[in-house]
Amino acid sequence: MLNAPKTLLVTGGAGFIGANFVLQAVADGLHVINLDKLTYAGNLNTLEQLKGNDLHKFVQGDIGDQVLMTNLLREYQPDAIVNFAAESHVDRSIDGPRAFVDTNVVGTLGILECARDFWRSLEGPRRESFRFLHVSTDEVYGSLGSEGKFTESTPYAPNSPYSASKAASDHLVRAFHHTYGLPTVTTNCSNNYGPYQFPEKLIPLIIQKAFASESLPVYGDGLNIRDWLYVGDHCTAIRRVLEAGRIGETYNVGGNAERENINVVRTICALLDARSPLPGGQKRETLITFVKDRPGHDRRYAIDSSKLQDELGWRPSQTFETGIAHTVDWYLGNSAWVSRVLDGSYRMERLGA
Repeated sequence: MLNAPKTLLVTGGAGFIGANFVLQAVADGLHVINLDKLTYAGNLNTLEQLKGNDLHKFVQGDIGDQVLMTNLLREYQPDAIVNFAAESHVDRSIDGPRAFVDTNVVGTLGILECARDFWRSLEGPRRESFRFLHVSTDEVYGSLGSEGKFTESTPYAPNSPYSASKAASDHLVRAFHHTYGLPTVTTNCSNNYGPYQFPEKLIPLIIQKAFASESLPVYGDGLNIRDWLYVGDHCTAIRRVLEAGRIGETYNVGGNAERENINVVRTICALLDARSPLPGGQKRETLITFVKDRPGHDRRYAIDSSKLQDELGWRPSQTFETGIAHTVDWYLGNSAWVSRVLDGSYRMERLGA
């Protein structure tokens, strides 16, 4: 880019990754217009520290509302759009795939149309520097065997309604660049973890259940492998791609931290045993219970992020060991945030923005 962006329109900025990105961007002095529909996964409590901050403007709304999107673009004249807005939980996509198509496909199409029209209205350096950054997932590539890693040229082979809807959105972004010239970049990330993650996901779910001495459900034999990426590192990667990524390109973002699910669970158990021992010295690992596997459960994901590292100089700052320890400590130290999610009261709370 000719200039680093100063004003961002962020969609899905009250969700897990989006909110972490917004917090990081505002802390670094960027002006963020934050649009979120506030479905079950959108949590304004995560953004509470930004209340009254003039650099952050929250707007509740749907990316598929093209009148709203057009008005926001016209009013705030952002330098870039960063699209996090998505339904993202695989189990929910199996139970109800339509919502995933509505948001991830139809919604993405709507925001792309608005972005295209806004970009066409710009002139000179502002038109040249504008970017649309689409945040996607490694799940679009399908499942790996025991060897190899996903690269940006890996053919798409989505295996769940969630990953199929994200694959469709990725193709739409590509098409809008090649058909209309819209200056897009796409990032495909591995499994994120860290502060503010909704407790239906593996790591925060296990932390909460293990701390409460409840049964720890693990799908199948627990040997499914994921590449774990600390959310703060993901956010810095997005910022770097936004600043210097090549137009029309895709960049894979990974944590270089492949782990079997069962070993992730055992690591969390050991960290909690060290921080909050159970009576009688019981090991939390004994609470692990293997449950019926998820339909179509991909066996292994692994990301090759060498393109991002070689071209743009990004590196993850956290190892899995440091990142998971920080994550466990964050959840233990933020019980009020967790409690409001678990009892549903976070959905009743709205902040001025």
